[in-house]
Amino acid sequence: MLKDALPKINTPLPGPKARAIIERRAQAMPGAVKCSYPCVISRGEGAMLEDVDGNVFLDWVGGVGVLNIGYSHPELIAAVKEQSEKFFHAMMNIVTHEGYIKLAEKMNQIVPVKNKIRKTMFANSGAEAIENAVKIAKSFTGRPNIIVFSGAFHGRTLLASTMTAKKAYAYGIGPLPDGVYRAEFPYLYRGPRGYNEAEAVEYYIEKLKKVFDEASPAEYAAAVVLEPVQGEGGFIPAPLEWVKAVRKICDDNGILLIADEVQTGFARSGKMFVSNYWEEAGCAPDIIAAAKSIAGGIPLSAVTAGAHIIDGVKNGIIGGTFGGNALACASALKVIEIMERENLCERSLEIAKKCREEFGKWMEEYQEVGDVRGIGCMMGIEFVTDKKSKTPNPGLVSDIVACAARHGLIIESAGAYSNVIRFLCPLVVTDEQLDCGLEILKSSIEACR
Repeated sequence: MLKDALPKINTPLPGPKARAIIERRAQAMPGAVKCSYPCVISRGEGAMLEDVDGNVFLDWVGGVGVLNIGYSHPELIAAVKEQSEKFFHAMMNIVTHEGYIKLAEKMNQIVPVKNKIRKTMFANSGAEAIENAVKIAKSFTGRPNIIVFSGAFHGRTLLASTMTAKKAYAYGIGPLPDGVYRAEFPYLYRGPRGYNEAEAVEYYIEKLKKVFDEASPAEYAAAVVLEPVQGEGGFIPAPLEWVKAVRKICDDNGILLIADEVQTGFARSGKMFVSNYWEEAGCAPDIIAAAKSIAGGIPLSAVTAGAHIIDGVKNGIIGGTFGGNALACASALKVIEIMERENLCERSLEIAKKCREEFGKWMEEYQEVGDVRGIGCMMGIEFVTDKKSKTPNPGLVSDIVACAARHGLIIESAGAYSNVIRFLCPLVVTDEQLDCGLEILKSSIEACR
């Protein structure tokens, strides 16, 4: 079975069938929707995919965190098929369907926002979840501004791309919305030289407070929005002590704390959400935006907040035609059931332990491996020219990504300097596949150094 297979490359990449389809792609769709990987998928199972030429790849990107339970889980197929035989769609503004209610009830149970009495709404994408979370915060507080961070990625819609730090994602689409102000995220690897972690956390908290002095007074800020682990920014985890301090600033000033768990959610971190760790430390967010792996690949996103917050929204501000689609809700309910039953949070920590040990060895062995970081199974390896200068090495990362693909391992870069390799492998990967992937990645590093 494909789900138990190992990488196997039979043709030069791309193979002849893939090449023909990629040529059609270039003629039919915009080049700005970029893809440099030399394969065209024909089917996928578990953490493996097969292309149209019969080449088999191990996928360590998983649709950028969408496939935590893997490709084409049979129970997911059955759940979506069963729902499809009843009806595909029922818009919640017109006719209520119970799948939406069941999923909202489940999300209210498992999503660790600060208020224990919770409500959830659904949309279609991570960017939509973020935009709705911001609308909810502004409507509830009556305040116009939000605070975001350096290195952030929140999506490609107009507000989300304004919130996103890297302006390559918003080039030429201005004017951008007002009321979005940026503080410095605690990127400890590239933080102030000579500072220990406690000193660095204090430094970054002072940077946040400076925004209130120089950009938006605290009383005009509706929300602080942050990723518990920055994705596109380079897989940089927010230090827990910093999150505690941010939570206190929010509480002292009537500001809501929004966690963008679009990429970090659904067992990736070793808990269902990174915010579970925050909750244990007494600094749970007020609102959580989730998407990606929520429905195993069917478009769906969610915003969960305290009932008092979300009920403060004026009629007509939130909602939409396809939000909480019946097929997507059926899929999401089954995804959560599988994650809980198969203990994928625990499996995430097992995978992370093995990878972190191996990545740690590479850090000692290779001058170019500058940092290894992350939470659970969301890890990044930052590549530099040398450990002393920490000069980013995006060329090496680009070569490693290409080399690994030629040997059947799909990995992806990230980071402000494009010098980080991200690890988002499906949590259903087998031990043998994981070992094989580590071997391919290591040999690719050695070949490209």
